[in-house]
Amino acid sequence: MHRRRGTAGWPSGLETCACTRRVVLAIAAVALFAPRAKAAPAEHQEFIEAAFRMKDEAVRAGDQPFGAVVVKDRRIIGFGPSRVIARKDWTAHAEREAIRAAQALLGNSDLSGCLLYSTSRPCSNCEAAAAAAGIARMFHGSDAADAGVPRA
Repeated sequence: MHRRRGTAGWPSGLETCACTRRVVLAIAAVALFAPRAKAAPAEHQEFIEAAFRMKDEAVRAGDQPFGAVVVKDRRIIGFGPSRVIARKDWTAHAEREAIRAAQALLGNSDLSGCLLYSTSRPCSNCEAAAAAAGIARMFHGSDAADAGVPRA
């Protein structure tokens, strides 16, 4: 049984037990001292920011918080906010939407030499779709971590 103690130093009206306070303090310490995400290298910054703009667009539309872009020759050719909820289509992940948009723009399913930037590491299905499309390399997250060549 947890004994409730005073709330001195805690927000007004928040009654906590000692265990709860220890957990909250531990989480705060982890957040305070956790390594910060590095900024994306300059060569990737523009594209990872575009992926995060797609994430914001998805959220504004009431969808899942994911975004992606496909880049060819340092030009964005495919934009992809998540549309899973909007389309009621589990395959409408941001990465697949960006791949589909790039393929439509090029009029070709072959995206050899293109790069995929996304707000988070692509799921295995999206990675397989990127591999099938010929995506050369994937980058994800605010630091544009290199996820390597997509595998089917």
